[in-house]
Amino acid sequence: MSKHPLGEVFGFPISNQSDEAQRYRKGRLCPYNNKVPNCTKDKKDNPLGVCSVLDKNGELVITCPVRFRQDWIIAEQAAGFFFSEGAKWASLTEVRLNDADGKSAGNVDVVLVSYDTQGRIMDFGSLEVQAVYISGNVRKPFEFFMENPSGHRTMDWSGQKGYPRADYLSSSRKRLVPQMLSKGSIFKSWGKKQAVALHTSFFNTLPELPQVALQDAEVAWFLYDLKMDQVHQIYRLTHTKTVYTKFEPALEKITAANPGELEGFVRNIQGKLNHVLSR
Repeated sequence: MSKHPLGEVFGFPISNQSDEAQRYRKGRLCPYNNKVPNCTKDKKDNPLGVCSVLDKNGELVITCPVRFRQDWIIAEQAAGFFFSEGAKWASLTEVRLNDADGKSAGNVDVVLVSYDTQGRIMDFGSLEVQAVYISGNVRKPFEFFMENPSGHRTMDWSGQKGYPRADYLSSSRKRLVPQMLSKGSIFKSWGKKQAVALHTSFFNTLPELPQVALQDAEVAWFLYDLKMDQVHQIYRLTHTKTVYTKFEPALEKITAANPGELEGFVRNIQGKLNHVLSR
């Protein structure tokens, strides 16, 4: 079990004390293609620069969606799913999406567009990025580390109240499902393909999705892990697997509750009924 919850801070493992790592911490910079050079997570003036955490079993978990933008692998792979080989394409981030009434259905994380030699759009698809929610308090260990990055790189946070934990259930119910219901259903109605970028450990907590062949897919689930680059002492975003599904069967599988025993429910309501009748 990990003694502390911090995986990466401003792009670097806390064990990395190189000049580059110190520069990023000092400047509160983001190395993963944020919309501005600085990290803006949680608060712009006091950002929570934690890219990934160490879960209770010591497994790295990506907690910041911008972390998935490393080298723009996710855009390259999504474009390969959306468009034919050799197509010219570009990526647009944080694109507003409206419903039929002109009300906002949210912002699409990344819209990839293919275009012709005149710059006219030929096709497009959506790429949603889902990091993992955290229960507990991750800011306290972050601020403790930032007080003295060199001295606190071997910090022991295991006995502290509110030790952070990956909250996969909230990540799917409060974020992934609503996104697919609102934004995803619009792209589905337009007949446009969709891609979702997830950490492998997060995807493994979802129900088993009914898979289809690539040529029949409406949604591509791109799964990634973080692998240590021993030479540079940083983690590299690494593609591990792609799962292809239809839109509606996948959404139905994710949103469907796993039913408990009928007998147990009947016993419960029988007890309540008995109580009412005995009054």
